[in-house]
Amino acid sequence: MVRTGGGLLVSLAVIVGGILLASLRVNLYFYFAGYVVLQYVVVATAWNILGGYAGYVNFGTSAFFALGAYTAIFLIEAFRAPLPVLILAGGLVSGLLGLGIGYLTLRLKGVFFSIATLALSVVLQTLIMNWDYVGGAKGVTVIRPGSPLFGNWVRLLFTVMVGLAVAAVTVAWIIERSWVGRGLRALRDSEEAAECMGVPTLRLKLFATTISGFLLGVAGAPFPYYVTYVEPSSAFNLDYAVNALAMPMIGGTTTWIGPVIGAVLLGTAQQVATVTISSELNLLIVGVVLVAFVVLAPEGIVGLVRRPRGR
Repeated sequence: MVRTGGGLLVSLAVIVGGILLASLRVNLYFYFAGYVVLQYVVVATAWNILGGYAGYVNFGTSAFFALGAYTAIFLIEAFRAPLPVLILAGGLVSGLLGLGIGYLTLRLKGVFFSIATLALSVVLQTLIMNWDYVGGAKGVTVIRPGSPLFGNWVRLLFTVMVGLAVAAVTVAWIIERSWVGRGLRALRDSEEAAECMGVPTLRLKLFATTISGFLLGVAGAPFPYYVTYVEPSSAFNLDYAVNALAMPMIGGTTTWIGPVIGAVLLGTAQQVATVTISSELNLLIVGVVLVAFVVLAPEGIVGLVRRPRGR
């Protein structure tokens, strides 16, 4: 109880800090860049619940992210729904997709599961490109409502993403320290052995796919208000799939802090490269850093820190 209370206090302090940062009058680009980094914290954490804890590598990250974004677009076009409703709806729809994928791929393991999630992304993108109500292949322009908090939508979205990042990390932290986390680790090490020991592998897999999908949808829901123009190629961008996999592996997949470290370091490096060199180098940076860590530190930064301590 003490640890849980301390964790909640830290989460609350981070959210308050985000609100205070949003009230400052600094260059708006810092809020744009901060939003992207925090968005990757949510995406990497969501991926790690399924890919790190459970060992089911998901190559369809962009599908869940884009579904959250297009759910928000639909609700904006149809009902002019407020941002909290968009976030909740985006998470629920993507979570249901995760649950469905869990059921459809019950017998798939390893590379076969990864290929199935990649196919999901291709199929979903094709469907979106042929749905004219949300813009289809040509895309759609989203008009932001007037009079946002902090007087600016960029600051508001930054603050919202601070809260979403804290919530995602808190969920991962709670899962890691619960019997669910222990069951997911057993599932990752050996699914057959876990079943023999009485671990409810089916329920845990469905739980992981649902929670991971929900968080990815939550990350994607504010995206239309962030870019204001959404097209399938931007919502289904390869960057989300690559970064979602690379950031936890660089930080460390065995603990909640690993994806956070990887997202902050790699996301910041990409933002710096975007304004100093070229945004085209982002995937190159990810690839080079990922290869280096796979070869030199397969357990990520967390593993490097723990190694001298013999943990």
